[in-house]
Amino acid sequence: MSAHVERWIAESPYARSLGVELADLSGETARLRLPYRDANSNPGRALHGGCAASLGSLGAQAVARAALGPDSGPWHTAQIQVSYLAAAVGEDVAARATLLRQGRELCFARVEVESGAGRPIASVVAVVRAGFGAGAAPLPVAAGDAGGSDPGVLGRQLGVIPFLAERGIEAQHMVGGRSRLVMPWREGNADLDGGVHEGAVLALLDTAGAMASWAETDQGRYKASTPSIQAQVLAPPFRGDLVAFGRCVQREGPIFWSDVEVAGAADRRVCARGTVLYRILT
Repeated sequence: MSAHVERWIAESPYARSLGVELADLSGETARLRLPYRDANSNPGRALHGGCAASLGSLGAQAVARAALGPDSGPWHTAQIQVSYLAAAVGEDVAARATLLRQGRELCFARVEVESGAGRPIASVVAVVRAGFGAGAAPLPVAAGDAGGSDPGVLGRQLGVIPFLAERGIEAQHMVGGRSRLVMPWREGNADLDGGVHEGAVLALLDTAGAMASWAETDQGRYKASTPSIQAQVLAPPFRGDLVAFGRCVQREGPIFWSDVEVAGAADRRVCARGTVLYRILT
């Protein structure tokens, strides 16, 4: 097992907060375990989608870091597609990552997340980029929004969701198909290098897209889920508070498409962007 990868997963505060364990790393595969914790759940003890996305990012980076070596960093997942296949309710999950191709600085990986009984939970494909010591590239500035401050009924209730409460995620605005969520800097969201962990960034992006969808429709006791997210991490996330701007760009019946930008709360520089496909059944 590559010692630098084992240390990264074992000692990153965010991975420790989730309870992620690296079970095996050999050849071009890695196996991760995530024991059930109430703190990782939605109401009803269902695993939050941000946890599955985090396992995808962790697994893909594990095989990429092992393949390219400890001196190839900093790393970030330049592209990731997460398809949510089923809910994991009150149960442990596991992930198997496979390196599909190793390039000079890009590694292509597939990660399958399953329940303890082997039921598919999520399927992930990712492209991990190694920086080989390169400095940070200039980042675009988020388009932002009009600066409203109405979180709506649902936005005020985000704190009852255990996983979001652990991250400190709060809704500042959720009206007219737009959402603005903030995630304060805290140790439990950090990567080993001191910046915000990529998994926490993906969880914020996922949630902002879902909340933009809710902001597009009347809120009520509906059944909802995220079938898929597609995201790009533009650079290794930095240390500091983050803000996510979500905007519902299309609705067709129960299906919603929302674009999201995740940026530094202080300078609005975008570290991640993507699209969340969401479904709300009345």
